[in-house]
Amino acid sequence: MDLPFVAATLTRRGLLTPGNPVRIAAQLGALRRWGWGLAGELRQAAAREPDRPAIIDEDGHELAYAELLDRAERLARSLRTAVGVRAGDRIGVLCRNHHGLIETIVAATLLGADAVLMNSGLSGAQLATVAGEQRLRVLVHDTEFADRVTGLPADLHRLDEQAREDLVTGASRGELRPPERAARIIVLTSGTTGAPKGARRPTPAGFGPLVSIIDRIPLHARDRVLIAAPLFHTWGFAALQVCLALRATIVLHRRFDPTATLTALGAHRCDALFAVPVMLQRLLEHPAPDPRPPLKVVAVSGSALPGSLASAFMDTYGDVLYNLYGSTEVSWASIAAPADLRTAPTTAGRPPHGTRVAILDDAGLPVPSGRVGRIFVGNEMLFEGYTSGAGRERRDGLLDTGDLGRMNADGLLFVDGRADDMIVSGGENVFPAEVENLLAELPQVREVAVIGVPDPEYGQRLAAFLALHRGETLDEEAVREYVRHHLARFSVPRDVVFVKYLPRNATGKVLTRELRRHHG
Repeated sequence: MDLPFVAATLTRRGLLTPGNPVRIAAQLGALRRWGWGLAGELRQAAAREPDRPAIIDEDGHELAYAELLDRAERLARSLRTAVGVRAGDRIGVLCRNHHGLIETIVAATLLGADAVLMNSGLSGAQLATVAGEQRLRVLVHDTEFADRVTGLPADLHRLDEQAREDLVTGASRGELRPPERAARIIVLTSGTTGAPKGARRPTPAGFGPLVSIIDRIPLHARDRVLIAAPLFHTWGFAALQVCLALRATIVLHRRFDPTATLTALGAHRCDALFAVPVMLQRLLEHPAPDPRPPLKVVAVSGSALPGSLASAFMDTYGDVLYNLYGSTEVSWASIAAPADLRTAPTTAGRPPHGTRVAILDDAGLPVPSGRVGRIFVGNEMLFEGYTSGAGRERRDGLLDTGDLGRMNADGLLFVDGRADDMIVSGGENVFPAEVENLLAELPQVREVAVIGVPDPEYGQRLAAFLALHRGETLDEEAVREYVRHHLARFSVPRDVVFVKYLPRNATGKVLTRELRRHHG
């Protein structure tokens, strides 16, 4: 990434500003010694502005940057002396959004241990499987998950919230030096269709990844940011990394609640909100507060953003919506700014600076503009492979996302869905996402999912699952007729099922296996 662009972006976002020379030197020294991982980012923020609020929890309690760093360092020393954690060990983190999760990840990084971010929606059996596959040495968990961790191996150190706090307060003194082995963050894939896999995330090598994001999403130094997306998810974790780099004040709630979120956005005068798309739907179902929260940025990722939802949200809260398309494996591929979403509400936007996106056919050759193909992505933060040793197909430095999509003549990317979601019905290729986006525009529909199911005559057919707004009605034939009027005949769902709600995992993705089970 070219230095003039980096410098211009950092200046525009308020990161290259005059300050105390001693603190600036300490800030740069922290990055030089500790690198660009979470420990380095927290250290540089504490060195530059030690008294700035780092975390505000749902009770209104604040931790300054210096306090947050001190707690993480004390936890690291206790993990080393009392538990015996060494570089190369793996620490599982099963926590909701609160300061303890951040302290634990930073503590692991300080020791050169890998932090495995555990999905709060995993069952006890899944946790046991993940603990074995990831060879966990320690599991740090919230008290609410105590009943799920009872079946884990006896030699696995389990630390609940009180035990973790005891380690923080009872820490021994001693200097922490950068570990010889760089720590890794391991994020579990969401596991909507099976057991989650561990994906090794790379450590940023410099300002490049931050600049790629904040160039397109106008976040600034010292912003106040509410992170509603789960921190254990790639998107929530990316938000945390960006916020630490910006020395932002981070507002956290353990669980997403639309009323509490709207209240907190106003009470803390938040500049930005990081969320997953379904959270926007929940916010719209509540009356917008008066006055509106002073939001300048609402950034979403993690699952498909319906075009109708994007338009409705901006109509209510203004043109502040940014949609990042990416995955655990490729980090980011494209970002849709408000102007993009107004022009084409279903677009995934454009690749940010330093990112390449190619639409390729099965032979690895580029397809013409407007033609559907496989989406490949290249950037600085491609994952390093799964912890099992498996990887993803690469072509010319680009990584396969597993999605199908197309690029229009204006350079806007459109995602048609997962490659394994596309069905062949009567010889025709059908993309469920296209039907989902259409049905989401019906005013009666609160949320919708369309999947492929077996069909004895056509091979596969579409089944649509719709949850309606309270008090609304709709019949099956009206749904089919609406699709028939707008799309080809083979896109009409022959099965239309009305449900109270769509089953989702902790990151907001629809659990298609649950829908298939419901379909029978």
